[in-house]
Amino acid sequence: MSSSRQRRIVLPAPPDERRPLLSRLYTDHGEDGDRIYSCRSDPHSHLPVYTTIHRIRRDIVSVVEDYLSLQQLTDVRINVTVVRPLVDKFYELDDISVVYCLLVNRANFLAEQVHLTNRQNVNWTRATLCELIATRILRRFSEDHLGNDGLLLLAHVLVAGFEPFQNAPEHIREQASHNTSWSYQRTLPSLEVAILTESKHFLSSTTCQKVVNAIYEGRIVYTPSTIWDIIPDHYKLRPISLYDPRDSPLLNQYRLIVPRTRNILESIQFAILLALYVSVMIARDKWEFTWLEATFAVYAFGWGLDQFATILQHGWSVYTQNLWSFLDVAFIIIYVVYLMLRVHGWQAHDVSSAEQAFDVLALSAPVVIPRLAFSVLSDNLMFLSLRSMMADFFALTALSAWCFFGFLLSLLWLGEGAHPPVTISKWMIYIWFGLDGTGIQRSSEFHQILGPSIMVAFAFLGNTLFLTILVSMLSNTFSNISANAVAEMQFRKAVLTLEGVKADAVFAYQPPFNILAVFVLLPLKFVVSPRWFHKIHVATVKTINLPVLLIIAIAERRLLWPPRGGSQRSPKSLWRKWNISAQNNLRAVFELPPPEDVAQDISVDDGMTRHLIRRQFTRQNTNDFKNNTPSRTPSRRDSTFPGIGKRLRGSFTETDDFSGRLDAMEKTMARLEAKISKLLPGESVVDDDESQAVEDEEEGITTESSYGGPTQTNDD
Repeated sequence: MSSSRQRRIVLPAPPDERRPLLSRLYTDHGEDGDRIYSCRSDPHSHLPVYTTIHRIRRDIVSVVEDYLSLQQLTDVRINVTVVRPLVDKFYELDDISVVYCLLVNRANFLAEQVHLTNRQNVNWTRATLCELIATRILRRFSEDHLGNDGLLLLAHVLVAGFEPFQNAPEHIREQASHNTSWSYQRTLPSLEVAILTESKHFLSSTTCQKVVNAIYEGRIVYTPSTIWDIIPDHYKLRPISLYDPRDSPLLNQYRLIVPRTRNILESIQFAILLALYVSVMIARDKWEFTWLEATFAVYAFGWGLDQFATILQHGWSVYTQNLWSFLDVAFIIIYVVYLMLRVHGWQAHDVSSAEQAFDVLALSAPVVIPRLAFSVLSDNLMFLSLRSMMADFFALTALSAWCFFGFLLSLLWLGEGAHPPVTISKWMIYIWFGLDGTGIQRSSEFHQILGPSIMVAFAFLGNTLFLTILVSMLSNTFSNISANAVAEMQFRKAVLTLEGVKADAVFAYQPPFNILAVFVLLPLKFVVSPRWFHKIHVATVKTINLPVLLIIAIAERRLLWPPRGGSQRSPKSLWRKWNISAQNNLRAVFELPPPEDVAQDISVDDGMTRHLIRRQFTRQNTNDFKNNTPSRTPSRRDSTFPGIGKRLRGSFTETDDFSGRLDAMEKTMARLEAKISKLLPGESVVDDDESQAVEDEEEGITTESSYGGPTQTNDD
C-alpha cells in the first residue's frame, strides 16, 4: 500500500432490489445495459487471474527453499524479511483476486506434497506461506475499507467466482480445454477454495469470520456458482450485495435460501423425518402398506432428494466436510434398500420381503438418532473430533484386517477343512477384541505346534499391538483437534454457511413439495420461455411457502434487523439497557469511526510523545514530501521499520541527486577523520588542506543524510 494515501477499490453499484424482470432478449443485462452479475467473474473479468497465479508461484518458489514450520513462519524475523515484503507486493497490485490466486497456489503445493514421502517438505511450507499471506492481505482489505462498503468489498474478495485461466492467452485456454479437465463454465470463489484446501488458519481469521457471519445471517446475498442444477432458474441472478429487509418485498422467496434460515428449516425437516420414522417402526405392519408408511416413504424421498441436490450444488468434496454428511448418506442408502424390498413385497404379495424391508429399515436407528445430536451439538468438541477419529479408526481397522487375512488363510490350510472359514473368522475376531479365547484353546486342532503358534502370534499382534497403535492414533487426533478447537469450529461453520447458500430452484420447495417441483417444473422448463418459467416458479414458491415467508419477514423486520437510526432491540439489549453497568458507554465509543480532523490530531506528534515508533509514524523524508503529500493515518503494520522500504529504494535508485548524496557522505567521512586526528596526537589522518576544508564545511554547510533529507535536530 502506498505510504502517502489509503488505497481504495471501487466496486460497481448493485442494481435496485425492486427492479422489474429483465427483457426476454437480454436476460443477462439490466434496463440500462448494466451487466447483472452474481458469484461469477463478470464484474471482475478484467483482472489478470492467470498472470497473478503464476507471478505468486514464482515469488513463493524463489523465496521458500527449505522446510519451515508455522511457528517459524510467524517469527518476527521471518515476518519482517519474508512475509511482510510479499504481503506489500501482492497487496499493491490493486487486485481483489489475489486472495483467490494465493489459495489456488496453496492447493497446487498441497497436491505436489501428496506425491512426496516426506510430509515435512518445502511444498508444505510454501502452501502454508500462501495461506498466511492471504490472511494478511484480507486483513488489510478490512483495515483500509471500513463500514458497509468495506464489508461489500470483502464479500467480493471471498465469494466472487474466478476461473484459473481468466485472461490467459487464447492458445493456453485452447490447450487447457483439450489436455486438462478444466471447464469454462465452473468458477470457484475464494471461500470454497479455502474449504477445499482446509485453510483453517485463513477461515478462522477475524476478517473471514466477519464475512461468513454476514452471509450466514443473510446480510450479504448473492447467487453462487454451481456444478449442476436440478431445476436451473438463472433468468435473474442476484449480485453480491448488502441486504436490507426494508428495501425488499414482503414475500421474498430468496430468504428461503439464507444459511441461517436453511439451517432452521433443515432442523425442522429432520425432526419431522425422525418422528415419522419412529412412528412407522412402532406401528410396523408387514401385511399392508398404511398411510403412515406411505407418508414416511414420500417424505423421506423428498428429504433424500434435497441431500442429493446439495451434493450437486458444491460437489462431493465440500459436502463431505460437514460433520453429519456420512450419517445422511448412510440413511439414504438404507432407505433405498428398504424401499426396493418394500415395493417388491407389496407388488408380489410377499410377506417375507416386507419383513426384510422393516429389518433393513431398523438399521437406520443408529444413524438418525446420533444425527440429531450432531446437528444440535455441532460445536461440541467431542463431535468435532469424533468424525476424524472415526476416519482413523476405520482406516487402521481396514489395514489390519487386510494384513491379518494371511493368518486366516494359514489356519484354513493347516486345518485342511476341519473348520469352516466363518468359524475361524469368528474365533479370530473374538481374540482380536479380547472377548473369548476359544480359538487359542482349539488351535491344536489345526496343528500340534504351528496352530497354537499362529494363534498366539495373532493375539499378540492383534489384541496388543493393534490396540496400542489405535489408542495412540486416536489420542493424537483428539489432542490436535482440541488444541485447535476454535479454528475447527469456525471451519465447520464456514462449510455450513457455504452449503447453505443455494442457487438451485429446487431448494425453495420444502420436502415433499420438491418432488412435485421436479416432476412438474422441470418438464415445463422445456416448454415455456425463461421469463415465464421464472414467473411460474416465483408464484409457486410464494404460494406454497406463504406462512414461512410471512414469519421470516416479520422476524427480520422486528427482531433480527436493527431499525434505521437506532440500535437493535432484543431481549439481550433490553437487559443491558436496564442493567446498571458502564459496558454500553465503553462499547459505544468504538461504534462510530472518528472524523478526519480527530484522526489527524491523533497522528500528529507532540512534545510528550517521543517514542521512536511514534516519531517514525509521522516523520517524512523531506520537506518537499511534507508539503506535497497529504498526511496518512498510521496503521499497525508501520510499527516495524516504518518507511524502510521506500528509503532503501530511494537510496539505491539512480536519481539526479545521487552523486550529491555521495559527495555529502564523503564530506561527512572527512570531517569524522579530522576529528579523530585531533584525538590522536602525532598522527595525521588527513592533510591540512582537507582539515581546513572540513572546518569550513562545519561552519557553513549542513550535511545531508544518505536518505536524501536534512538531518533533524531536537528542535524539530
